[in-house]
Amino acid sequence: MPLIVMSDSSSLKAPKSIFHPLPLSIANFVSLIRFLFARVSYERDTKIINAASFTVEREDHTIGNILRMQLHRDDNVLFAGYKLPHPLKYKIIVRIHTTSQSSPMQAYNQAINDLDKELDHLKNAFEAELANRPGQY
Repeated sequence: MPLIVMSDSSSLKAPKSIFHPLPLSIANFVSLIRFLFARVSYERDTKIINAASFTVEREDHTIGNILRMQLHRDDNVLFAGYKLPHPLKYKIIVRIHTTSQSSPMQAYNQAINDLDKELDHLKNAFEAELANRPGQY
């Protein structure tokens, strides 16, 4: 197998949205959830009533799994799943099928808003706990 040497290391850099320093801070994660609305495309399913696909650009399993789990908490969601079409293409496709009382767009928006509130609460609780222990951290 031939050895390939690259002279330019810039081609090895990952896109910023998928490369998170560990551990991922709560504030960065909240910002990431809020930014999801700007990179989402919607496509209604023509064969199934109340079903749609959302393509979220430049995201991977981190957002896909947390969004899927949040959608499963909604009683109006019959099916919620995601896939990463290719490991080298940073986008996920989220499929949502809802009851007649809700639409996939409403379920998606509600899931994002609920995650936003939940992560804001977690961030505030974490910061309050840090403020109570000034000398330890």
